[in-house]
Formats: sequence, C-alpha cells, structure tokens
Amino acid sequence: MSDTKIPEELVQLRESIDNFDAALVHILAERFRCTKAVGVLKAKYGLPPADPSREKRQVERLRKLAEESHLDPDFAEKFLNFIVKEVIRHHEATALKLHSK
Repeated sequence: MSDTKIPEELVQLRESIDNFDAALVHILAERFRCTKAVGVLKAKYGLPPADPSREKRQVERLRKLAEESHLDPDFAEKFLNFIVKEVIRHHEATALKLHSK
C-alpha cells in the first residue's frame, strides 16, 4: 500500500486506536496495582486467591455493561476471564512468597 496515499480518515482512526491502546495499557497497569494490594491483603489474612462468587458477579456486571455499550458480551467475558486468571496467578505467587518467609 506504499504506492497509494492513505486516506486522512484512516490515518485519524489509526491515531485514535493508538491512543485507546495506550489508555488500555495504563488502565490495566492501574488495575493490577490495585489487585496486587488485594493479593497482599488476602495473603496476610489467609484468604483464598480466587473468589468465585465475586468473579461471577463481575462477569454478569461486565456482560451487561458490554451489551449496553454494543460490545460483544462474550468477548467482554473472555477478556475479563483472561485478566482474572492473571490476577489469581499473582495472588497465588504473593501468598507463596509471604508464607515462605
């Protein structure tokens, strides 16, 4: 596509996408900062790394938000499940580190 001029509208949309991607990374970093603190508290108080009832409520809430936002709820659920799986992995590692001292 190097011989063809890229339409300005496409350039602008791509710039917006780049900005959204950067915002997502920053938001995820902030979310993981909070979940790290949660993991420390869970480990400190001997709570399990996973909370299936909260996770279920979160999935229901985010599926509803996705529908309201015209986003595929299945995609939103998969995305949340991916994040939660990573958070639980961090919580398990935190508990292991805390209890091995």
